[in-house]
Amino acid sequence: MKIVKMTEVPRQSAVAPLFTAPVTRQAIVSDSKEVVINIVNFGKGVKNKLHSHSVDQVLVVTAGKGYVATEKEKRVVTVGDVIWFPAGEKHWHGATEDSDFSHITVARVGGKTTQLEE
Repeated sequence: MKIVKMTEVPRQSAVAPLFTAPVTRQAIVSDSKEVVINIVNFGKGVKNKLHSHSVDQVLVVTAGKGYVATEKEKRVVTVGDVIWFPAGEKHWHGATEDSDFSHITVARVGGKTTQLEE
């Protein structure tokens, strides 16, 4: 068993072409052979670009207000909302223009992310 206090996990800067601006990432569980669990923290208006994953992805909103979107719909989400994207579904997520936004992301180890827009 491992208990993690999210407030005690250091934030690492994450600069990648997938994001419209830098975000921070906190590795909640880094030693699992089965799942990857991180917190991703977005500043106001920051999002990731349209992408898909080779494995299912679950997001759990932990702070602020954000958007989650597929090619068919865009929704506002807040603390406590849980979002599931099945493998292969094209989507994006990030902060609203007026709020920072954080979510826990859970996926299987070895999953690949494909960025679908520049």
